[in-house]
Amino acid sequence: MRETILFDNALVAAEMLRRGQLVAFPTETVYGLGADATNSDSVAGIFESKQRPSFDPLIVHVADMAAAQQVVVDFPELARKLAAEFWPGPLTLVLPKQRHISDLVTAGLPGVGLRIPNHPLAIEVLKAVGRPVAAPSANPFGGISPTTARHVLDGLGGKIDGVLDGGPCGVGLESTVVSLTTDQPTLLRPGGLPVEDIEAVIGPVHRAVSDVFQDDAAQPAPGMLSRHYAPNTILQTIAPDDTALPVKNKLCGLLTYGQFPCGQGFEHIEQLSTSGDLRTCAANFFARLRSLDSANLDVIIARSFPAKGLGIALNDRLHRAAST
Repeated sequence: MRETILFDNALVAAEMLRRGQLVAFPTETVYGLGADATNSDSVAGIFESKQRPSFDPLIVHVADMAAAQQVVVDFPELARKLAAEFWPGPLTLVLPKQRHISDLVTAGLPGVGLRIPNHPLAIEVLKAVGRPVAAPSANPFGGISPTTARHVLDGLGGKIDGVLDGGPCGVGLESTVVSLTTDQPTLLRPGGLPVEDIEAVIGPVHRAVSDVFQDDAAQPAPGMLSRHYAPNTILQTIAPDDTALPVKNKLCGLLTYGQFPCGQGFEHIEQLSTSGDLRTCAANFFARLRSLDSANLDVIIARSFPAKGLGIALNDRLHRAAST
């Protein structure tokens, strides 16, 4: 095991990344585990520390548009429109990559996921590194994503070199991933930017059916495997308007929001938002799911969300977390 240091200086993080070390850093979505995207040895360290399969690609983070244009072969008009509207922010665009980006980053595929994060510490790190940084979520592969530095240490302490502490993440869900390498813009992963907002800028977006992608083959984007974001505790979902009832003879927890018909009989209840606001639900989602997972329960019952806006991404996370 290696020593994992916790610190709050972006310039220290940048220097460590330039040396080829693995450093987790905050973004507005979740904490990312960063490595120099041009250094294959460093990128390989991400896969090793997370126990992540090599067919699951990584997202590249840059500080500004000038740096973004150095990562991809072409930056078409649709990409420019989306970048102008939503960068920095929780949107990842898949575009044809330049040769200097390690093939490990893209699982050997020609397209690279690229974004500018909307977090001051992340931008400071990326500017100081001066190189594109590959960064998946900073947690063991397939588990609950981290939204605080403590979450990172709980999962990867002793396996990475450092964690830059920037407080809790504001958005709380991974970025929305849209591919522009296809004939029609394609939503590969719903996330912290509602697809309706994207369609308001560029028109209809094809919604990929992730089940058509085999779990043991190269994935077009991260977060598309059938099981992902999962707690150790069994997770079951119910419809938004169903009565929340515990499983008989089981220690049950409830993940809910707004007004719920019944909460009696649950050992542990986590409320994502008293008003049911989906942005608040998203910001609290992974942290509250972690709390339930650490409560020594037999089952977690989770209310699904209205199928609109951020509810689409939240339901995606629940679906994959509940998959067996």
